[in-house]
Amino acid sequence: MKKLGLIGGIGPESTLLYYKKLVYSLQEKVGPTFFPNLAIESLNVFEVLAFCEHEDFEGLISYLMKGINSLIAGGAEIIALTGNTPHIVFDQLQANSTVPLISIVEATKKEAQRQNYAKIGLFGTQFTMQAAFFKKPFVEAGINIVMPHSDEQLFIADKISNELEHGIVSVETQKQMLQIVQRMHEEDDIDAIILGCTELPLIFKDTILPLPTLNTLEIHIQELINVICN
Repeated sequence: MKKLGLIGGIGPESTLLYYKKLVYSLQEKVGPTFFPNLAIESLNVFEVLAFCEHEDFEGLISYLMKGINSLIAGGAEIIALTGNTPHIVFDQLQANSTVPLISIVEATKKEAQRQNYAKIGLFGTQFTMQAAFFKKPFVEAGINIVMPHSDEQLFIADKISNELEHGIVSVETQKQMLQIVQRMHEEDDIDAIILGCTELPLIFKDTILPLPTLNTLEIHIQELINVICN
């Protein structure tokens, strides 16, 4: 079984979910006395967002590569980023890494294809919603990506940065997020919604949505389990 390295802290809440779900899912798969050998390099989500805000992508690559190289030095054979936004430089990171990186975007696209979705809404940070890196693989696969309205994008991005990244789950925020999903379902006729930030499952936990979701965290974890075990 290959050793997994995680770039965590981007953000902390999703890193906790990655760790717990990976450990117990692999235990269930292998046996009751098994726990996987994995490593976590915890970085700072706000550093990542600042690099993106200033469009300092060389700085972002350098920052993330320090973490990736630390994991490689610790014996990691496969590496994953626990956030969607840093995938904005995924291709450059893979080109500079001596071990494979497993993309959350590609894993989610494959799941959308498996489900035969043709038109999908996208929630995420401002950079995930506005940049091309997340949408491009879907568009190339013939899947239409629909964005929330501009004011809705600002609301979603603000709540991710100022609430969810701090572990704050607000009932009012949950209510307004659900209203955006409902509007997109009715007006844009989307087949599903991508939870394109690994903290977004926190706000939609235990809620009933009017349409299916593509939970990028869950999809990524399942892809990692498949790769680790093969």
